[in-house]
Amino acid sequence: MTPKLSPRTRRLTEILFPAKHVEEAAQWLEDECRGDSQTTMKLPSHLYLDERNIPYERRSFSPETEKGAANVAHVLGISERQAVKTLIFQAVDTGECVLVMLGADQNAISGNLKKAIGSRNIKMADPEVVKQATGYIIGSIPAFGWQTEGFRTFLEASLVNEPILGTGAGQWGEEIMITPENLIKASGAIVVNLTEREKPVSAE
Repeated sequence: MTPKLSPRTRRLTEILFPAKHVEEAAQWLEDECRGDSQTTMKLPSHLYLDERNIPYERRSFSPETEKGAANVAHVLGISERQAVKTLIFQAVDTGECVLVMLGADQNAISGNLKKAIGSRNIKMADPEVVKQATGYIIGSIPAFGWQTEGFRTFLEASLVNEPILGTGAGQWGEEIMITPENLIKASGAIVVNLTEREKPVSAE
């Protein structure tokens, strides 16, 4: 039976969450307001992992924390390399958007990124493009759960060597701790070298 949701709850969740997750997010919000401990804080990204039996650990931090993956690393007590940035780049010639994941202390080498994407003209996607492509705003994009079929996701190769990684859950103040292997499984990421000039971009 579909729960009856208040107009205020529905409107709030339509603003905060992707359309396909409005019903479950709205129910979560109302359960939270009622103090229902069984469904507390189950965000769409958590549900996505649960449905696929992919192990992870939920971590929380103050929503007052200054934005940025490096700041998340500091408050959670992990290295900046382990805090994953989720960035949306766009190929100017085709309009294709891709998700790029790097450690908080890393920056992609332009040539490597262009080669991985397959375009000589790329840019960071504009905020409205990011919202349209992902359903989330910049700074709160989870690594998985929203990609449509054919959407490409890239993971910086050096992150595979970390024992655990932290990625945003889609709401500022909520982090998901997950192994690199399970992050790749959940996101369908292509592992590429984006940070070392002397090594090939692709492992192939």
